[in-house]
Amino acid sequence: MATFLYKLGRSAFRRRRLVALLWVALLAVAGIGAATAPVATSSSFSIPGTEAQRAFDLLEERFPGAGADGATARVVFKAPEGQKMTEAGHKAVVEETVSALKSGSDQIVSVTDPYTAQAVSRDGSTAYVSVAYKVNAMELTDETREALTQAGENAQGKGLTVEVGGDALQTMPETGAGEIVGVVIAGIVLVLTFGSLVAAGLPLLTAIIGVGIGVSSITALANVLDLGSTTSTLAMMIGLAVGIDYALFIVSRYRAELAEGREKEDAAGRAVGTAGSAVVFAGLTVVIALVGLAVVNIPMLTKMGFAAAGTVVIAVLIALTLIPALLGFAGDKVVGRKQRKGTAKASDKPNGGTRWARFVIRRPVMVLVVGVLGLGAIALPAASLEMGLPDDGAKPTSTSERRAYDALSDGFGPGFNGPLLVVVDGDKATADRAVSTIKGLEGWAAVTPATPNKAGDAAMITVIPKDRPSSTATEGLVHDIRDATGDDVLVTGATAMNIDFSQKMNDALVPYLALVVGLAFLLLTLVFRSVLVPLKAALGFLLSVVAALGAVVAVFQWGWLGSLFGVEQTGPIMSMMPIFMVGVVFGLAMDYEVFLVTRMREAYVHGERPGEAIVTGFRHSARVVVAAAVIMIAVFSGFIGMTDQMIKMIGFGLAVAVLFDAFVVRMAIVPAVLALLGHKAWWLPKWLDRILPNVDVEGEGLAEHVSTEGAAKPDLVKA
Repeated sequence: MATFLYKLGRSAFRRRRLVALLWVALLAVAGIGAATAPVATSSSFSIPGTEAQRAFDLLEERFPGAGADGATARVVFKAPEGQKMTEAGHKAVVEETVSALKSGSDQIVSVTDPYTAQAVSRDGSTAYVSVAYKVNAMELTDETREALTQAGENAQGKGLTVEVGGDALQTMPETGAGEIVGVVIAGIVLVLTFGSLVAAGLPLLTAIIGVGIGVSSITALANVLDLGSTTSTLAMMIGLAVGIDYALFIVSRYRAELAEGREKEDAAGRAVGTAGSAVVFAGLTVVIALVGLAVVNIPMLTKMGFAAAGTVVIAVLIALTLIPALLGFAGDKVVGRKQRKGTAKASDKPNGGTRWARFVIRRPVMVLVVGVLGLGAIALPAASLEMGLPDDGAKPTSTSERRAYDALSDGFGPGFNGPLLVVVDGDKATADRAVSTIKGLEGWAAVTPATPNKAGDAAMITVIPKDRPSSTATEGLVHDIRDATGDDVLVTGATAMNIDFSQKMNDALVPYLALVVGLAFLLLTLVFRSVLVPLKAALGFLLSVVAALGAVVAVFQWGWLGSLFGVEQTGPIMSMMPIFMVGVVFGLAMDYEVFLVTRMREAYVHGERPGEAIVTGFRHSARVVVAAAVIMIAVFSGFIGMTDQMIKMIGFGLAVAVLFDAFVVRMAIVPAVLALLGHKAWWLPKWLDRILPNVDVEGEGLAEHVSTEGAAKPDLVKA
């Protein structure tokens, strides 16, 4: 592989104008496709194989036009202290709002009158209007949302406190600021790492081009492939991080080859042949982790994983072709001014990586114990992990949705924010028996009479829990209803859907972990030609990801340092968080493993002793790995400042996981373990050595190819 990539790098360097033109053309085509494609709506959310999904399917079949999976909203009215919503003046305002809502959009299915729907609190202080829509939240038009908020604002100025909640107000959070902060910090880190604006600019430029192509392609294909708006968010987050990192490794190796006195074209070829091999395998581990999300069998997650994996593939291809082409344009400017003279000796000077590696080799047991115990202590809160999906109660108090949530809780009880929808597949007698059975259970605040469909072969029952939607008591009520009623009674609604989603994610975690870690173990065995190094890499990853989950639980579930990160309401951890972190962080963690350890393997294969190989690997790679990790942390941390609780949690979790994995596991635990293992670290059974193909990541075959090529040239001249 190294020889093939060497030729590819040299070819791209020589034909740099053509290569650059092809990538610019591809970006233009993707951009035009995105600009001319129909506006994306939202990927249809479904959870195959769950009771909540079967109930939704039954609703669509037996209650056509009811908008079973449509968006909902609640306009909550609160009377001034000492007054009641039943007073004539307040009643007139509510009825006027109901009329305005009904005529405000053709996407509305129904608007309830609180005075006929028993939606006035016992003390008369609070009332609410329920609005149901034909389509889901992401498919609502701006005009429909405007009509909803306008109706609330008009009523607000007439003596009542009016707040609007529900998923109808849900929009994709604006993600521009996060990326800008990440890119700015990445630029600063790159300048400090390379000491050259040109060298620092190349990874940024190519990463933006790669993300531009990836996200534009997703936008262009969104309607055709039913891709949701969240798909591009993940692709942008991952694509930006790995795009910068992969380019960083190629540029860094190119500068090292120049420092050894190579000609520019040869240096570009060697950089792609050696560091490029590591990029290919690092990219493959990320792709495996993202594509493996299909194991969960949730279409939305599968599409997100495949789309993000496509962006990673683009980042790899750009690193292997566009980077050497741009290095050809950059000339000597890719090296800093201070290094343009006397660079031949620069790479041999001891640096921070060298000094740290020697420290770890002298005290491997101490470093190993401190690293493992430290991460183990941070991981302890993960034992108390509670999973669910954040609702409006997790939003900042500055939002209308949160204030509406609190007003409903105060006036009617917390369960009114998460009603359960029970669907009965049977006649009126079956539905009545279901109502009686549910009333015999504990944990409900209200149970409505059954509402049959026109054919009389199905019915709907609404159950209001006593506790808030994300509580364990509400989850228990859902399970109790399912256990107490027969197979012809199904529980659904947003709360039940969240519970089923969390359960499905729990069930899929172990198979997903086994698939991803297993495939990556085989891949790393192929790369390093060792059994213990991949095993150590996998165990180190598990330690860092569990520690990161512990930090997420401490901040978002327990509230430790919550105010520092803008957490206004603690609650369960987003149910997709563990599997999401496993997928994304595993791929990124293996990046550091591959880039750091392949350089050690390269030195070991070329005759250095195990300890010397560790020092050599750190001398050449530590600074670049640290820079790559800081860049990723910066990119992910940019999302912590967002108001959306889910994205805030994802940004925090990924940033902390990269921090732990890069600086504790890869930079401390890995060299300590390798120092203790010595020659045994690179042990491979002879039978396995014969079976495995030689991919030559360390460039041994490349060295022979280059020396043979160099020896052949004088003969050709003589001839």
